[in-house]
Amino acid sequence: MNKEAVLHHPSFQYAYACTKNSIQLRIRTKKSDLQSISLLFGDGFDWHDGKWNYQQQAVTKNGSCELFDYWEITLNPPNRRLRYAFILESKEERLFYCEKGFYTDVIYDPGYYFCFPFLHEHEEFQTPDWVKDTIWYQIFPERFANGNSSNDPEDTLAWNSADPTPTNHFGGDIEGITAHLDYLQELGINGIYLTPIFKAYSNHKYDTIDYLAIDPNFGDEAAFKTMVEECHKRGIRVMLDAVFNHSGFYFPPFQDVLEKGEKSKYKDWFHIHEFPIQTEPKANYHTFAFTPFMPKLNTAHPEVKEYLLNVATHWIEKYDIDGWRLDVANEVDHEFWREFRKAVRSVKEDVYILGELWHDSTPWLYGDQFDSVMNYPFQTNVLDLFVRDRLTPKQFKEKMTSVYYMYPKPITEVLFNLVGSHDTPRILTECKDSVEDVKLILTLLLTYEGSPCIYYGDEIGLTGGMDPGCRKCMPWDEAEYNLDLLDHTKKLIALRKREGLLRNQGTLTWMEHEGLLLFKVTEEEKSIYVLINPTLDEQHVTLEASDGHTQWHDEWQNKAYATTASVQVTVPKKQFAILSSK
Repeated sequence: MNKEAVLHHPSFQYAYACTKNSIQLRIRTKKSDLQSISLLFGDGFDWHDGKWNYQQQAVTKNGSCELFDYWEITLNPPNRRLRYAFILESKEERLFYCEKGFYTDVIYDPGYYFCFPFLHEHEEFQTPDWVKDTIWYQIFPERFANGNSSNDPEDTLAWNSADPTPTNHFGGDIEGITAHLDYLQELGINGIYLTPIFKAYSNHKYDTIDYLAIDPNFGDEAAFKTMVEECHKRGIRVMLDAVFNHSGFYFPPFQDVLEKGEKSKYKDWFHIHEFPIQTEPKANYHTFAFTPFMPKLNTAHPEVKEYLLNVATHWIEKYDIDGWRLDVANEVDHEFWREFRKAVRSVKEDVYILGELWHDSTPWLYGDQFDSVMNYPFQTNVLDLFVRDRLTPKQFKEKMTSVYYMYPKPITEVLFNLVGSHDTPRILTECKDSVEDVKLILTLLLTYEGSPCIYYGDEIGLTGGMDPGCRKCMPWDEAEYNLDLLDHTKKLIALRKREGLLRNQGTLTWMEHEGLLLFKVTEEEKSIYVLINPTLDEQHVTLEASDGHTQWHDEWQNKAYATTASVQVTVPKKQFAILSSK
C-alpha cells in the first residue's frame, strides 16, 4: 500500500458540514491501490461498561483522477460530535489509519482518532440555495442593446456597423437590457451578470471613476431600478461587477493625489512608492498589471475600506441586487473580504459573492469570504479537449475529478461554470466555427454540476477573437442567428430546469470510458446518464441500472427508451445522449 498517497485532514474539503445535520468525510488514496475502506466512528464520550461504543461503515470510492482515488461517506451524528478513523485494505495488507498515523492493528481508543468536535449549524457552508438553480447570462452592457440614444457618447457608431475596438462605442445601455428581458426569459435565463455599470472612462468600465454612480452613457438610477424590478418580476436575479482592487485614473481621490502630492488627504488610499507621482516610463505606484491608468487601492486603509464597504451595501439596499462578482479578487487582502462578507450579508442574507480567480481558490472559500469563484479550470479543460487536442476523454474526466475534489460539495454546487467571457475568445471562434463542437460544449455546461453561465451571443453563434474581438454588438436581427444553435441551447436549459438531477440535486460520478465523456447523477429513485462523444468515431457503451431500475427514458427526446436492467447505447461521432433510469 502506498501510504505516502493517503491524505485526510479534518477540515475543509476532507471533513465538513454539508447540511445542518450531516458531515461529509473524504479520503484520498493512490489510484487503484486500495480495494476497500471502512470507517470506524462514534461519539468520543459514548462509553458503556468501560468500552467505547462505535460503528463501522463502508466508504464509497466516488472518483478517480490521474494519480488518486477519492472516497466519501456522509454521516448524521446524533449528538453532533464525531471521532473517526479508517481501515484501509489493499490486496497485500490491511492498515488502521487515524490522526496519530498508520497501525497494523485496529485501535479502539477514540483518543487516537480524527476529531470533528461539534457540528454547529452556522458552520455549514452558507452558499445561497437559489444559485444551484440559476442559469446565468453574462452581459457586456455597451454591446448588448441600445435602448436610449439620448445617452449615447458623442462618437457612437451605428449599432453593429464595425468591429469592436478598445475605444469605440455603440451606445449599449441599461434600457437596452430591459427592452430584451423577454428574450432572456424565453431563452430560460434566470440570472444576469453585468460587467461594470459604474461611471468610468473606458467602454469596458473596469476603470471606475465613481462607484456610487451609474455611467451616464448607460443611463440613470431610475433606468437601473426599473431594470432590476423587471428582472425580479420575471424571476431573474441580478449580479453586478465591482473592481475593488483598483480604481480608474480619473477616480477623484487619485486625481487629488496627482494634484497635491504628499499633501493630499488621499495619499494613503493607494500604494505610492515616492513623490511626485509619475506614470512614464513606468508608474511609481502599484497598479493593476502594469497600466498606470488603474492605480491599486489600499484596501487595508480604514477610509478606503469604509468607502468600498459602503459601495457594496449601497447597491443592495437601494436597488436590491442579488450578487457581486468581484474583479481581480485574489489581489485584495483577505481581511477586507471577510469584512465585505459580513457587511453585505447583514443587508441581504442570500446575496451571492463570486470572486474572479483563475487558480486554486481554497484560501478564499473557507466560508468567511466568497461563496464561489469563476470556474476557469472548467473552461481550460473543455478547450483542451474540444479545441486544443491536449486531452483525451479519459484525461478530461481525470482533470475534472481533480477540480471536483478541490472544494467541498456545497461550494462545487455553486461554482460559476463558464466557457466564454469578455476576457476570452468566443467559443465558436475557439472551435474553429464548428457548431457541432459548440453544441457538445453547451451540453456539458448545462448538464454538469455547478451554476452555468452563457456569454451573451454564444447561444446564437456570435464569433470573435480575444478582447476586444469577443465584445461584438449583439445582433437583434434573427437573420443573423444560428437558429439551430439557439434551439439547442433553449432545449438544454429547459431540460436542466425540468430535471432536478441536472440542477445539483444528486451525486455526480464520472464513469470509465475511453471515447466518451460519461457521467451519471444519482439520487435514491432515479439516475441520469450524460454521454458526450467528442471523437470522430462512433462510441458504444453498456449502461447497468442500479437498485433494480428497469425503466429507461431518453431525456433529450423525452420518450421511453427501454425496460431492461441494462441497455446498449451507441453515440455517433460528435453527438450525445441523455438517458435516465428509475
